[in-house]
Amino acid sequence: MSHLFTDSCKAPHGHCAVRSALRPHAFLALTLMALATVLVPSTPAYAGAPYSRKALAIAASKEGAPYARGASGPRRFDCSGLTLYAFRKAGHTLPRTADQQYAHTAHIPAHRRALGDLVFFPRGSTMGHVGIYAGHDKMWHAPRPGTKVRLERIWTRNVRYGRAT
Repeated sequence: MSHLFTDSCKAPHGHCAVRSALRPHAFLALTLMALATVLVPSTPAYAGAPYSRKALAIAASKEGAPYARGASGPRRFDCSGLTLYAFRKAGHTLPRTADQQYAHTAHIPAHRRALGDLVFFPRGSTMGHVGIYAGHDKMWHAPRPGTKVRLERIWTRNVRYGRAT
């Protein structure tokens, strides 16, 4: 369900309201990113790239988009298609598959992950799934056929993190 947020202003000629419809999780992601920018010291070791935070907001804006194998947006996604789309819209290029994306990122330990980092799920010798880290052990992802893009708790410790560089 969408929520409507309105900012009023005192502009000349009666132009007073700016409205934007945002889903609750998208609004939360944008708010967290704004607070993180102001409140969290930005050190190279713990700060994701600016386009990573933008990619996070773009992924959150796709909440509810249906999963479709091989799809990379703008209305349907598979897991790596969502990350590819979000980072492309944020101004950064990633390869197509989760495994290729993992090979293309700087690998980081869990304690150094930041908003917008990629979360990879190993399957054998490859990466079988990817999402975008949203903080508090949650990520945005396109889970599997029959589901939709959603914010979900990371369900295992058997994950790897990558930072798009």
